[in-house]
Amino acid sequence: MPRRRQRHMAGSGSDGTEDSDSSAEREQTNSSESDGNMPKRQRLTRASTRLSQSSQDTPDLKRVADHDESPPLTPTGNAPSSESELDISSPSASHDESQTKDQANRDSDKDLSHRPKRRRCHETYNFNMKCPTPGCNSLGHLTGKHERHFAVSGCPLYHNLSADECKVKAISREKQEEEVKGQEESNSRHATRHQTPTSKQSRYKEQVAEIRKGRNSGLQKEQKEKHMEHRQTHSNTREPLLENITSEYDLELFRKAQARASEDLEKLRIQGQITEGSNMIKTILFGRYELDTWYHSPYPEEYARLGRLYVCEFCLKYMKSQTILRRHMAKCVWKHPPGDEVYRKGAISVFEVDGKKNKIYCQNLCLLAKLFLDHKTLYYDVEPFLFYVMTEADNTGCHLVGYFSKEKNSFLNYNVSCILTMPQYMRQGFGKMLIDFSYLLSKVEEKVGSPERPLSDLGLISYRSYWKEVLLRYMYNFQGKEISIKEISQETAVNPVDIVSTLQSLQMLKYWKGKHLVLKRQDLIDEWKAKEIKRGNSNKTIDPSSLKWTPPKGT
Repeated sequence: MPRRRQRHMAGSGSDGTEDSDSSAEREQTNSSESDGNMPKRQRLTRASTRLSQSSQDTPDLKRVADHDESPPLTPTGNAPSSESELDISSPSASHDESQTKDQANRDSDKDLSHRPKRRRCHETYNFNMKCPTPGCNSLGHLTGKHERHFAVSGCPLYHNLSADECKVKAISREKQEEEVKGQEESNSRHATRHQTPTSKQSRYKEQVAEIRKGRNSGLQKEQKEKHMEHRQTHSNTREPLLENITSEYDLELFRKAQARASEDLEKLRIQGQITEGSNMIKTILFGRYELDTWYHSPYPEEYARLGRLYVCEFCLKYMKSQTILRRHMAKCVWKHPPGDEVYRKGAISVFEVDGKKNKIYCQNLCLLAKLFLDHKTLYYDVEPFLFYVMTEADNTGCHLVGYFSKEKNSFLNYNVSCILTMPQYMRQGFGKMLIDFSYLLSKVEEKVGSPERPLSDLGLISYRSYWKEVLLRYMYNFQGKEISIKEISQETAVNPVDIVSTLQSLQMLKYWKGKHLVLKRQDLIDEWKAKEIKRGNSNKTIDPSSLKWTPPKGT
């Protein structure tokens, strides 16, 4: 600052005009300096040149502030620490002051040009990630709760919807959930004692039955043509048209399930368990089947990012390509799971595999199961568990049907920790066979068993169906007058809590005069017996005489 004041005193007169001799010297000095700094001045932007030309009309500090939102800079490029560093000399030195400030502006412009540009908020998004659906701009979400999506599961266009339609449906679903929640809160805490449905529930059931009457009417000719044209135009890049295939009620239930699954995937993406559209195995080649996966499984990243996995159906080793799988199958000597075969009837066998003795196989089995189970958390710590693997044999080997695991020493008497039926064997009775086999082991151990919670959606449906069948069979064969839940539990090995919940769902438990009474509903028993006769002698049952097993000791 003292040097600037000295220059003002030498080059300014008392009347505000410039001395000619000092002006000539300065021009000569400036011309010699400009010859040495010509390359630097050529690098100045057009904006900074205009800024220096208009320095006499516009205050310098305001120009620098307009150029950048940071505090005004001194000729050194730093923000001033106090008011004394700002040049506030008298008006008599205005012309020379402007030239000095022009040089300061040029220096500050150079410093500003080397500064990194400020990033705006929207630049933090990764816009290179796009939805794989052709023609989609990644805007909107199937749940109606997010502005963008990066996977087919959340793509409105793939589901033949628009982003606005998804938002409207989300608002409608939230209103319905609030109404249901309000109805549940209004019910009393002893509502389970009232076994008969309320009048509102009966009306709702009648309305649903009325809606579903027209679901089997079939598609009209124009509708069929529309569906075929949509399929030919979009192939697998769009979801098939679902309108008029079923009732509006069932279609809305399906849409709700889709939105819920998409929201779960979005939560996993936000938590970092899966990334946008990647690191999730979409299909696996397993034996002669190609299976679509349902959930994320923590396979190693180098395998998970491929999107498709190749798994040996006997040793469960996972590979990256068809060629590697083919070479492996030529050398693989396994044709059945490791461990002891404890059950065989016909083509169905069950092998007992110790997680401590066959650690790699059990870990691979857990990773495979996680692709189809939502609540499974056990992947690598398999040593405290026994795995019972059910297979179906043919001339090529024993093919994996399903399995369940149980703790070697369970303090809560859980007879199942995790249970899975492979997708290609679902809805064929194998799930009930696995459940029945787990209770058969509990009977041999002379214990009362129950599955570990929480159960998956499909697991809960299977267990409720099994408990219902066990209780109705017991009622059908029971000849006495008084039924004890404790006796039912001891004979069937089913936990009393599970028995009570099943009786309540069947409306066979009534609270009367301070006691719970079990009602023998003959209509349900006759309905079950008719199904049994229609089913005939199915081989999808467990024969206790075919079990060759003793409870493990001290494992």
